[in-house]
Amino acid sequence: MDVYEKERAFLADTCDVAPQDTPLKQGAPVPPPEKPVAQGTKVIALPEAELLPDKQVDFLEMIELRASVRRYKEEPITLKELAFLLWTTQGVKMPTAKGGSMRTVPSAGARHAFETYLYVQRVEGLAPGFYRYLAYEHLLLPLHFDAAANERFIVAFRAKGAVTQSAVTFVWAANIDRLTYIFGKRAYRYAFLDAGHVCQNLYLAAWTQGIGCCAMGAFDDAAVNDVLGLDGEHEFAIYGATVGKAAGVGPVPYGKGGEA
Repeated sequence: MDVYEKERAFLADTCDVAPQDTPLKQGAPVPPPEKPVAQGTKVIALPEAELLPDKQVDFLEMIELRASVRRYKEEPITLKELAFLLWTTQGVKMPTAKGGSMRTVPSAGARHAFETYLYVQRVEGLAPGFYRYLAYEHLLLPLHFDAAANERFIVAFRAKGAVTQSAVTFVWAANIDRLTYIFGKRAYRYAFLDAGHVCQNLYLAAWTQGIGCCAMGAFDDAAVNDVLGLDGEHEFAIYGATVGKAAGVGPVPYGKGGEA
């Protein structure tokens, strides 16, 4: 029995790079480039991109020293630092045709399918809870502040200790319709590739600010989707990352430091 039969079938089923049966080819309307927000909803302004801190870095040194950090201090990060991390990972430079955009990271067809969700614990000026980044407006949308949801979110991750200690945990969720609109089934490959671009920018941007970062791919998909209010089909969590002021560098073995 081939235990990877379904996975091989997925690869075969998504190999067409120029499908003719996409919503675009069929004249369907363009999916919105960002989840809508009801008029009058409370949002939080972030420091403007041109006001964010910029530091001269030795690029080769940064690449060499970049490492995953899972242990964080109790020291909070500033709102300006959070705005910097959000802008460098999903900042919109300009919109393009058919619902696309040019951003600070690459994306297949400039589709940028991701919504950025945040589990905030220690950010100066922000109440702990869940937020969504409104990339086009460079704003934060408060979602909910629920202790039970916090616990369900934390235990959904295999590296629970890193999430518990983090100042902020990022989650990138794909609105897959933005990609399937042009690419059909192959969109599912591109979504996961695009997530890697975003997370690597977070690593590098965090390093320049003296902030630790660790990618989080091992989590209970259904639980994270549920906490964030995602349907798991048209929008679903793909990738996450913890950030905070570093208390130690390097990986922590599972079973130690609070990890499952």
